[in-house]
Amino acid sequence: MAGTVEIETASPNVKGKMEILTDDFDPTAVAVEPLPPVVTVTNVGPSESEEEEDEGVKKPTKKGREIVLGRNVHTTCLAVTEPEANDEFTGDKEAYMAGVLARYRKNLMERTKHHLGYPYNLDFDYGALAQLQHFSINNLGDPFIESNYGVHSRQFEVGVLDWFARLWEIEKNEYWGYITNCGTEGNLHGILVGREVFPDGILYASRESHYSVFKAARMYRMECVKVDTLISGEIDCSDFRVKLLANKDKPAILNVNIGTTVKGAVDDVDLVIQTLEECGFSHDRFYIHCDGALFGLMMPFVRRAPKVTFKKPIGSVSVSGHKFVGCPMPCGVQITRMAHINVLSSNVEYLASRDATIMGSRNGHAPIFLWYTLNRKGYKGFQKEVQKCLRNAHYLKDQLRGAGISAMLNELSSTVVFERPWDEEFVRRWQLACEGNIAHVVVMPNVTIQKLDDFLNELVENRSTWCQKGHGQPPCVAADIGKENCVCTLHK
Repeated sequence: MAGTVEIETASPNVKGKMEILTDDFDPTAVAVEPLPPVVTVTNVGPSESEEEEDEGVKKPTKKGREIVLGRNVHTTCLAVTEPEANDEFTGDKEAYMAGVLARYRKNLMERTKHHLGYPYNLDFDYGALAQLQHFSINNLGDPFIESNYGVHSRQFEVGVLDWFARLWEIEKNEYWGYITNCGTEGNLHGILVGREVFPDGILYASRESHYSVFKAARMYRMECVKVDTLISGEIDCSDFRVKLLANKDKPAILNVNIGTTVKGAVDDVDLVIQTLEECGFSHDRFYIHCDGALFGLMMPFVRRAPKVTFKKPIGSVSVSGHKFVGCPMPCGVQITRMAHINVLSSNVEYLASRDATIMGSRNGHAPIFLWYTLNRKGYKGFQKEVQKCLRNAHYLKDQLRGAGISAMLNELSSTVVFERPWDEEFVRRWQLACEGNIAHVVVMPNVTIQKLDDFLNELVENRSTWCQKGHGQPPCVAADIGKENCVCTLHK
């Protein structure tokens, strides 16, 4: 990992000061959430006797790995009850609901304070948009063609799409896209376009791709080939080459990760294209979808990063709006080439419009929120936030290593991977995302140095206690993050 990351200068735009959540709340008013029972998963990996060692790296085993599932919400759900006959006069039901919402708000504020494992930017203020909550805004159908339903926000949606089209270097008359309901929908749409362009194509995706990619393969009944990854989580183009050559007679549909889910690894788009070309795949025999859920908006501001641009032979790009951008509801942006979309689009008389989307009805509020924050921050604002995230991620990685904790940070990433804490209560408290022996913290704009210090101090203090309780030495995670990043007794 390089010691510094250069940030590209971008054109200025509207500046805006963001407000952060207040810390003025009473933690004692928040009910403690009990941990769910532990479920042991068996027969998913080699037994201990089957483990091998390769150059001092112990192969991980998943047999007996304890997976803590989320609790059954039926134990804590808020029942819907009928109002009393005289409630119109007493207002008891209104008072009850107000109390429930007040307690829920306090719980949200507490959970926001201890949020580190998922890639959501929780630092935003959309108070100016509260005046629009009284309207049912639906952008059903094609974003570029009005329907008979007039309560829409297409003018905001197309403005946002044009902004991303400029970012990814494709002309207005050459692209089609829409605001999706989430990042998964962007992947589902991008892969669907690839399948429609190449009905007999094979879907290739690295093993560390988001699960929605493999969900798409199941939904569309596509043949899917999983490609191995490097220790960083990046696609292994040597293995990709082998698997391409084994299927030279069929077109290739490829998912490229602009930041993997667990390690934040960025696939090298140029190397992927070069591999396809060297294996005899001309540009009319492959389709590339770029899953840029988190880093798709961060990478344009990082020099030396593989550039995501439609000037290269890619077919589509998707990014989440509720991650780095900081939209309060799940949403995303999906852009593809106009030449590809005709295979999906159809006229709908009921709408007096066309539709090539997956969901049909779409949240019309989301484009307004995206438009609002893009105007407030602009390219300069995002540039500063990217710089802050990368700087703070380096700080966390260095502090973890200084405390004797195995940790890894990919060069183009703000996702810090480290050894999984023993205590599931600690994992839940800080909302860490875990996989096997590793966990990660995704450093977003709302993650301050103070928040990282609070997390580090609590982790270090609890870690010594866990060892005293018989958990022994921290696990070897060299197989997950590399020997150079592991500080177990073997690799220290």
